[in-house]
Amino acid sequence: MTEAAPSYRADALIAEDIEAYLAQHQRKSLLRFITCGSVDDGKSTLIGRLLYDSKMIFEDQLAALEADSKRVGTQGQAIDFALLVDGLAAEREQGITIDVAYRFFATEKRKFIVADTPGHEQYTRNMVTGASTADLAVILIDARKGVLTQTRRHSYLAHLIGVRHLVLAVNKMDLVGYDRATYDAIVANYRAFADSIGIAGFTAIPISGLAGDNITSRSAETPWYDGPTLIEHLETVEVDQDAATGKPFRMPVQWVNRPNLDFRGFSGLIASGTVKPGDAVRVLPSGKTSTVSRVVTFGGDLDEAVAGQSVTLTLADEIDCSRGDVIAPADNPPQAADQFEASIVWMAEEAMLPGRPYWLKLGTQTVTAQVQSPKYQINVNTMEQLAARTLELNAIGVANLSTDRPLVYEAYGENRTLGGFILIDKISNATVAAGMLHFALRRAENVHWQAIDVSRERRATLKNQKPAVVWLTGLSGAGKSTIANLVDRKLARMNRHSFLLDGDNVRHGLNRDLGFTDADRVENIRRVGEVAKLMTDAGLIVLTAFISPFRAERDMVRRMMADAEFIEVHVDTPLAEAERRDVKGLYKKARSGQLKNFTGIDSPYEPPEAPEIRIDTTAMSPEQAADLIVERLLEMER
Repeated sequence: MTEAAPSYRADALIAEDIEAYLAQHQRKSLLRFITCGSVDDGKSTLIGRLLYDSKMIFEDQLAALEADSKRVGTQGQAIDFALLVDGLAAEREQGITIDVAYRFFATEKRKFIVADTPGHEQYTRNMVTGASTADLAVILIDARKGVLTQTRRHSYLAHLIGVRHLVLAVNKMDLVGYDRATYDAIVANYRAFADSIGIAGFTAIPISGLAGDNITSRSAETPWYDGPTLIEHLETVEVDQDAATGKPFRMPVQWVNRPNLDFRGFSGLIASGTVKPGDAVRVLPSGKTSTVSRVVTFGGDLDEAVAGQSVTLTLADEIDCSRGDVIAPADNPPQAADQFEASIVWMAEEAMLPGRPYWLKLGTQTVTAQVQSPKYQINVNTMEQLAARTLELNAIGVANLSTDRPLVYEAYGENRTLGGFILIDKISNATVAAGMLHFALRRAENVHWQAIDVSRERRATLKNQKPAVVWLTGLSGAGKSTIANLVDRKLARMNRHSFLLDGDNVRHGLNRDLGFTDADRVENIRRVGEVAKLMTDAGLIVLTAFISPFRAERDMVRRMMADAEFIEVHVDTPLAEAERRDVKGLYKKARSGQLKNFTGIDSPYEPPEAPEIRIDTTAMSPEQAADLIVERLLEMER
């Protein structure tokens, strides 16, 4: 036992050293940064060099890296540092970055999380993802190529997303002989661009990621440069981690924590500010007020919680609060609105369709949003504001949008959590855009719903019928108008009050300003849906005959109506049969190229997946189809 005692003391000393090291490490500040720029500017190589020089590579990783480097071949170097970051097989094969790669490393002074973002234009959406949480952006420029379009695009996006610190890393200086004139010309060119988009300042550093010049140690090859190395700058740049804490308290509710009948708390990540027991709070958008009773965490209750912490709040009063609500100070809450101006970065292959409903996700809130035609699109080379009717892949524009219910928000410049959003396609569930709210459109607060004394139920009772929308959809020539006319006549003979909205007739008046592009088709159906809704409020049975090719717009109209009042009728006629009929000669024109954007030929038709009624016109006469629809309407009245 006596001989073993020193071993125990040694173990204790080791444990103390480890504990002290971990405590010191925990106290280090954290810098999140991204590397971005054009393709093949050396972003992955730079990050690999940082990981290597900071001793963040295990021996087995290093051995595997050396083996991979020999296999793929390097530029006279023993190690291809890019392979440390490029994890996808396709990335290694092509020598490019596709996905966003996150890596952690640390020095004696600071901890870092770095995101290596793609340089290819087609993967710009991934760069936006990486920049959304970054404090600093390293903009790489190939010294041989200078400032490129993608350099400008990434710089503009980083500035737009609110990255406060920029480093201009002029890379591959070894390939231009460390020429100072080349470096100075690139910096001057970039400075002119940065000034034009409002970038207040940036730090320029001449580097070589491959050779290690000015990365972690000063290079003898650049005696004319007297600034910091890249790692020195990253270690010392001021990151205002207290900025969020100093702002008003905001906590989007992620879920209601109800493990038993004795506990009901509201869990979420504190976006800004501080909170403690006794604070008076307001739940938005309802506006209900209460007082914080406890601040609960897994490790026990806190006397105070700050921005960046995940907590569960219990309130003194049993008030309604659920996922998507925001808890804020009772005397300083954020606003709620349903119309906004926003910057939008379009990230989908298919162009934006103005008027189409998308899911908008902001924090923990999810609402339906419609984006109007852009006010303008940004030319990232000249910063011109260009006229645009839509936004294509990687386009950046400014547009107004509206939501189906009030959204609790703050301007993106004030609060990223309550100001940054994504748009999601309702059919594919794919993220199609990222956006930043500028401000609410005040007309949303000035326009109020006028109460009407005679209710829609009363109007329907006076007509002795149930209001409904019978929405006939199908290809051109399917027989929609013929069937709708027959239904209208049958209802009139039964003393029912109905009205027929026909696609061609509506385009002579209400929608005469619309063409047949996808965007115009969306707006066409939106307007018809609003008119149909007003007619059902009047107690009418509304019949519509529209191709209405997109499911999203038909679903949009369905959501406008009261429960069970929307009857979707798929007039299902095969394309070959519809083309054989070709009563108006439209298919012939479309086949010859005289008629563009014709549904079924060069514009898609999305058939209903679960219509209330399906009519096969190859097996059922128009008269039989009309009787089937009338019978469905009569069933609603029983």
